[in-house]
Amino acid sequence: MLLIVAMFALMWVLMIRPQRKRQHAQKLMLASLDAGDEVLTVGGLFGIVQEVEDDDTLVVEIADRIHVRVSRRAVASVTKPDPAAESEESDVGEDEGSDEAEADELSYRADEVTGKTL
Repeated sequence: MLLIVAMFALMWVLMIRPQRKRQHAQKLMLASLDAGDEVLTVGGLFGIVQEVEDDDTLVVEIADRIHVRVSRRAVASVTKPDPAAESEESDVGEDEGSDEAEADELSYRADEVTGKTL
């Protein structure tokens, strides 16, 4: 009997608790979405949140003057823009590898929130 209780306790510690922790982190991330946040959707689209329409819908700019409406649940990761980095970018200009660097940064942020690599 004690062995069965120990097995359930071990299963809870190793499986259920980390899953709840990831779900809580995802919920907090989605609740903190705001205009100007850089996002990666579950469909693989990178964009910038332009507007939060209601509790569940966002308007995301995926290219110059190209906007899509997505559900909050479709956001896989969020990168809050850094004001210091934006001023450096405007001084330096566009780098050829900036898209790759942005993708790496979004992936890194997703790792921080979920604890998993994409």
